[in-house]
Amino acid sequence: MEKLYFIPGSQDLYGRECLQSVREDCQKMTDFLNQKLGDVIRIELLPTVETSEICVEDMKKVMVDDDCVGVITWMHTFSPAKMWIKGLQLLQKPLLHLHTQANEKLPYDSIDMDFMNLNQAAHGDREYGFILAKLGIRHEVVAGYYQHEAVLEKIRRFAQVAKAIGLSHRTRVATFGNNMRDVAVTDGNRLECEIKYGWEVKYWGIGEIADLAGQVTDDEIDAKMADYESRYTMATDNVEAVRTQARYQIAFEKFIAANSVTAFTDNFQDLHGLSQLPGLAAQDLMAKGIGFGPEGDYKISAFSSVLMKMAEGRRGATGFIEDYTYDLTPGHELELASHMLEVPASFAATKPEIQVHPLGIGGKDDPARLVFDGVTGDGIQCTLIDLGDHFRIICADIELVKQPQPMPKLPVARIMYRHKPNFEIGTAAWCYAGGAHHSVVSTALKREDIALFAKLTGTELVTIGDDTTEADLAKM
Repeated sequence: MEKLYFIPGSQDLYGRECLQSVREDCQKMTDFLNQKLGDVIRIELLPTVETSEICVEDMKKVMVDDDCVGVITWMHTFSPAKMWIKGLQLLQKPLLHLHTQANEKLPYDSIDMDFMNLNQAAHGDREYGFILAKLGIRHEVVAGYYQHEAVLEKIRRFAQVAKAIGLSHRTRVATFGNNMRDVAVTDGNRLECEIKYGWEVKYWGIGEIADLAGQVTDDEIDAKMADYESRYTMATDNVEAVRTQARYQIAFEKFIAANSVTAFTDNFQDLHGLSQLPGLAAQDLMAKGIGFGPEGDYKISAFSSVLMKMAEGRRGATGFIEDYTYDLTPGHELELASHMLEVPASFAATKPEIQVHPLGIGGKDDPARLVFDGVTGDGIQCTLIDLGDHFRIICADIELVKQPQPMPKLPVARIMYRHKPNFEIGTAAWCYAGGAHHSVVSTALKREDIALFAKLTGTELVTIGDDTTEADLAKM
């Protein structure tokens, strides 16, 4: 399991007895946090920073430990911040500054100067906060007693975002084919993505998958078909089309394992060697946590992988969605967000059906796909765009809703949502901000999660929701 290192700060002016108390309090705190947050993250205590040498050694350990996704720091006593400079300059993982105390309440009847010297978070954390600001280190501050539920929830959020950032720096996107011809928003600077977020975006010809698919055995396909039938309803007589998707998925899985890939793209304009556009295969892979972007959209492929990691362990669905068409009934405006095939099965409100239908684009055989109605509830819609001199994340609050009427002739996954604060402002703000038609939708994550990711990665963030007004549009 991933871990956060807990690094407390103090100094040697108050003697070894004081430092022993610091250590005992920090161990107690570490044990408590592990008890409360152990389902998300493991927390390990490092030596108290008393000197710059200790700080450097602590940060070296942070940086070489692949299981460590970030650090929690706290100044139990006054810890002169010059001791932290060299160590902090080594740190390239997310940092949470926990502004707390070992004690919740002051012992009014017994407090003396020994107690004051030992419990100096109000003093020490301000010194520490200054040096973080001076060094320009992006970080999160959580203030309050560490056992309070609101504080624990913020630490939990930090841990989940830190884990997502850790995955981000291990993300490898396999782009099978290039960007869809003449499309702008899905293109961008792949090198800058790797520099900024750690995303390795690598090109492979779709022939790599075609070759692997040709090597898949009937026994392997039979096993995949049995897996499909255990989770989905077979609603087609064209079993061969489904077996073709099973063949493709097995090929993708072998490629992903062999090349340490966490996300991939394809392009209906580049399918040489394949008889179908991967539909069911892509949908099932996304439901298993593999990022995906159609038409060569490597940014949304990587971003979906990262946000699925961030949502790990939470109730709800997270994955790729495409904006498609509207119901513009006055006062009841809705968006039908889907794709020609590739919406992850995690958004299914009921057991998905495997169906086979013609696809009016790409010129290939009729592909098998999962057809279902979508989940409902509050959620967010996020996209990441490349503006040349910087990246921007756009995050909009939405409400996923049931379709008002059946759509018997639309053989795709059907996801519908209502924009906030309303259609006019919500969609106009998305367009003003340059929001793409490809996005990641989540009923598990909240705007605060995305805001923390943006802050820790130094990414511009535009948010849209109930607090967005007509006046805000003029500022975009």
